[in-house]
Amino acid sequence: MQSSKETAMMNMFSKCQKEMILLKQEHAKLIAVSSKDVVCRSSNSDESELALPSAAVASVDLATQISQAKSKEGLKKCTTCRKRVGLTEFSCKCGDLFCIVHHYSDKHNCPFDYRNAGQNALAKANPIIVVEKLHKI
Repeated sequence: MQSSKETAMMNMFSKCQKEMILLKQEHAKLIAVSSKDVVCRSSNSDESELALPSAAVASVDLATQISQAKSKEGLKKCTTCRKRVGLTEFSCKCGDLFCIVHHYSDKHNCPFDYRNAGQNALAKANPIIVVEKLHKI
């Protein structure tokens, strides 16, 4: 038996539910705009035009938006070998995603300069302190 919260969320994760709600709102806006466009066309033109194509365009737009959202999430793959990484992903300081074999910087020819980054971190952590010379009175 499902609880009322599960029923309200339609058995979706919160991220998926938010995307679905946004897409439904956009779809409703498109339908409202297209129906207003249909009313304006039918009242302004002498010919009887069917507004079905504009509604069909709106539904096609919604379908393309859904497919684009799914393709953005996509499968996470290693940049070097294109192997699916799943939960064992490693993101490098160079910004790429790697599998367990290629996550070391020497295995994927990482362009990130670790030496320079370390020197900068040490320079920030240990500022140079200059003491003023004592003056004899």
